[in-house]
Amino acid sequence: MTSTPGWRVSRLPITHPDAAMLVEEVQGEYVARYGGRDETPLDPSYFEAPAGAFFVGYLDERPVATGAWRRRQDVTFADTWATAEIKRMYVAPAARGRGLARAMLSHLEQTARRAGAEAIVLETGLRQPEAIQLYSSSGYVPIAGFGFYKDEPLSRCFGKALA
Repeated sequence: MTSTPGWRVSRLPITHPDAAMLVEEVQGEYVARYGGRDETPLDPSYFEAPAGAFFVGYLDERPVATGAWRRRQDVTFADTWATAEIKRMYVAPAARGRGLARAMLSHLEQTARRAGAEAIVLETGLRQPEAIQLYSSSGYVPIAGFGFYKDEPLSRCFGKALA
């Protein structure tokens, strides 16, 4: 995790005001980088136990990061169907550069593993090079496209076994 003083992660519904505020911020990032919002259909129930989880990271009691995972029954990786997909990874600009994204990613992997996931997958885009660098340096490898943006030329998918 991170040794950043004042950092904590809380499991919350995606509809919680802190979560909703940060999800709207990440949508703003997508608009700035890709010219539009992420249109992936997401139902809040995707992030309810046991099928998923949504987390908000707080720094000095201010909501500054999000991360979530949901089970995927239609994506296989590392010879398993027990797969979870990472969604809505985000760190607010004022909190970047402190290792919080890596801390959130580790938290997501641990909680998904405890919930029975054997592998984790995700989708990001070429206009998010810092995300690609984070995932690559955390042991994720490129995989075939899946999901809503699988045929988009800017989309990139990654996977990691949770051994």
